[in-house]
Amino acid sequence: MAKAPMPASGELEVVIGQLRACRICRDGPRYGPPLPHEPRPIIQADARARILIASQAPGNRAHLRGLPFHDPSGVRLRDWLGLDEAQFYNPARIAIVPMGHCFPGYDAKGGDLPPRRECEPVWRKAVLDRLPRLALILAIGIHAQRYHLGRSRGASLTETVRNWRALHQRPENPRILPLPHPSWRNNAWLRKNPWFEAELLPILREDVAALMTDAAREEENR
Repeated sequence: MAKAPMPASGELEVVIGQLRACRICRDGPRYGPPLPHEPRPIIQADARARILIASQAPGNRAHLRGLPFHDPSGVRLRDWLGLDEAQFYNPARIAIVPMGHCFPGYDAKGGDLPPRRECEPVWRKAVLDRLPRLALILAIGIHAQRYHLGRSRGASLTETVRNWRALHQRPENPRILPLPHPSWRNNAWLRKNPWFEAELLPILREDVAALMTDAAREEENR
């Protein structure tokens, strides 16, 4: 079994470079069979970022392009956030750090497999410790919610997202908001839970707009 790489103690750029060279899910997997294709770790991060999108894992389109959320789910997510592509893909504003950095492949039903479990213990803390300016974490899906909120395995995604007001009012910094995945596979969930678009999204857009404005003002004043 290949030895997992140890993240450097240097700057964020050094750790990201190591992460992008990582092949442990293919060459030394600890959980399940090796990744069946060439790994292509995907991350967007800059030490100046104010917002973290803590997502699941890249889909196949993102894998092919090497760009996070380069698919219809990204279009929906940008709409949820009230951002255009240029804003969304600006790493000085938005960090996108998935729980698994490589496309995990498909299950027997054609859906994406869960994020590879090798990623989180090796890379997540190493990256997040080098994002000191985060003010808002968007925990997308159950895997990110378990990590960032300590969500128990018995709690449903609906229960976790429905609790967003209590989480939003916490005094901690950064604040954490749970979101469902913006995939079309969640269309039925969105129809069953209209409060998400009616109540949560307006607050989310306000928070995102305020942080984007603050970051722009800081740059102007440098």
